Amino acid sequence: MSDPVLSLVLLASFVAAATAVRYFETLDSRFWSAAATPLIAGLIAGILIRFFEDSPLRAIVTGVLLTAATLYVRLTGLESEPVDGMLLGAVSGAAASLPVILGRSNGPLALAECVLAGAVAGYGITYALSHVADKRRQLALDTATAIAAVGAAALPRALQAAGVSTRTMALAVCAAIPLLVIITVFRQWADLRAELRHEASLGFIDDTDVRASAHPFLRLGSGGWADPNAHREFVRLANRIALGKRQQRDRTEETARLYQLEIIKLRMQIREMSRIDHQTRRARAPSSDEVPSDTITAGGVRNER
Repeated sequence: MSDPVLSLVLLASFVAAATAVRYFETLDSRFWSAAATPLIAGLIAGILIRFFEDSPLRAIVTGVLLTAATLYVRLTGLESEPVDGMLLGAVSGAAASLPVILGRSNGPLALAECVLAGAVAGYGITYALSHVADKRRQLALDTATAIAAVGAAALPRALQAAGVSTRTMALAVCAAIPLLVIITVFRQWADLRAELRHEASLGFIDDTDVRASAHPFLRLGSGGWADPNAHREFVRLANRIALGKRQQRDRTEETARLYQLEIIKLRMQIREMSRIDHQTRRARAPSSDEVPSDTITAGGVRNER
């Protein structure tokens, strides 16, 4: 298989893997809605990068442009966890690699450069926006992120000079990003469970819903709910509450109050969803005053014991 064909296959496989792991992370099936802006921004960046495909400045241009694209995506999109920003940044980088792959460049090398730079930019920019309140500190982190993204874009070329196969690098990068997302989901399990236990202690969710809403695998199912889709929506809202509680701790008092209002609204939603589910399950359960089937004789007369 030629390098351009392999690169396109890896690019398509990476986007498919990103779709799957983002659902595993967020339980949000609207991947293309979230990824539309990163894909377009990445594609525009890739067209510009192609003008520098033979230039020694390519790594610098790649890192800076993908950082700028990621910053635009984060400013126009919803707040999220840094790992989600990393994944969408990598998707943006994959889109940026497409014009370069279709040019005269080494396809696997271009894919590895752009995906790595996009992932670093996505993580850094999202972390700065979601965990740092001071604007000057955000600017400092954004600058550091751009420098790190340039370094990430330069790494594959340095490894190539050291004798590492560009195909191996592209395969490793496209496999590593989704794997990092999965690992992060499991590492955050305990923190999410602690946040939801606090919500349960306040009476907004049931204790029985805590583990089923926090566990990476249990939350994919029904969690004992009558409607599995309703349970997954419940988990998504509960995760937003946990995210909002973490983010408001790093905000000014005025901004924290806005987060608190959003959290209160979400709490009301999940409490109402829980109430509806309990009513549904009670309605489906057999009535307690019905005669158990194992105490009915063939003639319809109750056995006395």
